[in-house]
Amino acid sequence: MANPAGYTYPSPLAGYENLAPLSDDRNEDGKSFKNEQTGVRSTAYDKFVEPLDNGRRGGFDIHVYYFDSQKEYARQLWERIRREFPELRIYKFWEQPVGPHPVAMFEVNVLSPAEFGAFVAWLAIWRGPLSVLVHPNTIEEGLPTGERELKNHTQRAMWMGERIPLDTAIFRRMPNH
Repeated sequence: MANPAGYTYPSPLAGYENLAPLSDDRNEDGKSFKNEQTGVRSTAYDKFVEPLDNGRRGGFDIHVYYFDSQKEYARQLWERIRREFPELRIYKFWEQPVGPHPVAMFEVNVLSPAEFGAFVAWLAIWRGPLSVLVHPNTIEEGLPTGERELKNHTQRAMWMGERIPLDTAIFRRMPNH
């Protein structure tokens, strides 16, 4: 597993330096802050932010894991997803571990922020007892494939349900291109 203590992160305020301070005024609920409306929505609503893949691979892979005792529920969920979200890229229902995934699973790709928002929200309700790994697919020039995939599957990953330790050794064996 990657060591979180070794992670480095760029500043989230890059490009927003030297702006006027934000207001401390609150909305009517007394809790949330009033934010100045610019009339321009973030482009992140329509296109994944760089370095996410906006191309053929898609911005995110979503892996739905199941154990033998959960197989019937997982198969029903897989079928429901294929019927309700036919526009998503839905892969084989694996009945054994594959790649870095230590238990059986199936995979879904989302190709746009709209698909991500709709599907992940839906999955939060319908995943039942299953664990779900949501990881980005990035395009980062100069970063070896194995390093990029390790970062995407660990540092940048999100989990729904119980976290299942991945076999990250596979990423260290990937070619450096």
